[in-house]
Amino acid sequence: MFEKRRPSAVLFDRDGTLIRDVPYNGDPDRVEPMPGALEALGRLRMAEVPVAVVTNQSGVAKGLLSPDDMDQVNARVEELLGPFDAWAICVHDDADGCTCRKPAPGLVIRAAAVLDVSPRDCVVVGDIGRDMEAARAAGARGILVPTGVTLPEEIEEASEVADDLSDVVDRVLSDAEGPMAAVSAPWARAMGWSRW
Repeated sequence: MFEKRRPSAVLFDRDGTLIRDVPYNGDPDRVEPMPGALEALGRLRMAEVPVAVVTNQSGVAKGLLSPDDMDQVNARVEELLGPFDAWAICVHDDADGCTCRKPAPGLVIRAAAVLDVSPRDCVVVGDIGRDMEAARAAGARGILVPTGVTLPEEIEEASEVADDLSDVVDRVLSDAEGPMAAVSAPWARAMGWSRW
């Protein structure tokens, strides 16, 4: 059981969590925020909790979109939802056997490293079991926000389930018993698939 305290960072899955899931989307015009995403992120930023994105983008490995397409979509996400303190992106496919593709913990560990915090002090928010497994594998707290694609067994297996993103923020901010530990490094930013 996780100690009730404000996390050092909240790491969000992208598709199906922050924006509507459009499979292998390379078109910025098709980016649509999920209900409550902007407000939830705004509350976390106001509380000075760093926010990051941890996302599988196997469409690059499959050749269904280019790295530039992906970067343009991510830029549109930030245009609509504001800047994130880190992006951790896996462009591999399942067959590549990487250590970053969720449910592996690599993206969570990478985002935490960029933010100079421990993965154990992070909350991972996602809509499917892979997100929760990645959180568990990294020692982070996972909060599932189910959507129409979330399987019943994924909901049953999740250690924590929220109604929506507003509920996630309520849980995260109400858990704080004391002042948040300062992030020891300046707000870091890493974007672009080639860096990893």
